[in-house]
Amino acid sequence: MLSSSEDWGEMMRFIISKNMTVVIKLSGLLLLLLVTPCGGNWAVVAKAQSRDIVQTDAAQEDKAVMARGDATAAARQLTNRDPLLRQRAAEELARLAAVKERKLVEGYRLQEKNERVKLALDWALYRMGKKEALFAIVRALDSTERRNQAYTYLSELEGPAPLYMFLDQAKPQTRVKLLEVLARSGDAETLDRIDLYTASPDPKIAEAAQFAIREITRRQASTPTDESMRPRQAGSRPDETTP
Repeated sequence: MLSSSEDWGEMMRFIISKNMTVVIKLSGLLLLLLVTPCGGNWAVVAKAQSRDIVQTDAAQEDKAVMARGDATAAARQLTNRDPLLRQRAAEELARLAAVKERKLVEGYRLQEKNERVKLALDWALYRMGKKEALFAIVRALDSTERRNQAYTYLSELEGPAPLYMFLDQAKPQTRVKLLEVLARSGDAETLDRIDLYTASPDPKIAEAAQFAIREITRRQASTPTDESMRPRQAGSRPDETTP
């Protein structure tokens, strides 16, 4: 037991010199010990406070490591009580395409309750090779709360081809959103795929298809061709064709 105020002061000075990051938390713990009545269960209070300190510090360390691209640290964050941090962790695993974490992510997906985190886990699983997870992401385009989140994920696909299969079967509003995604990621093949939708009786679909065609055409026109990027041989005139 600490017998005097000098002992308490010495202890606090030692803590400050060793670890500034936890001094405020430990001070709160010591205060609880001082004000808890002798008959109170101060041991339980101390244990709970200590556990919170350790968990918080571990979470902060994980987030720092996760920021450097550590899949293991990102996977640990899937147990965080904050749904936003769980979502960010799933998105980091998706970015890393961390195939080794797939079974773990599948388990967390089954028990997850938050809809936005579920969607992020679906995106992670798709990026890990579970192609059927794309269906859940496309369905989320119908959700007012998750539409923008799904749009962001679909816009990050490596190419537009995986979305073609959904166009004919999608609901009108979903088709509009898919066309908006294709406006951002489509290529020359996409132009042929979506041309028929420009004559749709649904004005929103027709407008979205026309917008997508304009955007893809504009992007293609501004992209240098392979021929224009080939270096000219030394000594050749501008009108000479480089072999």
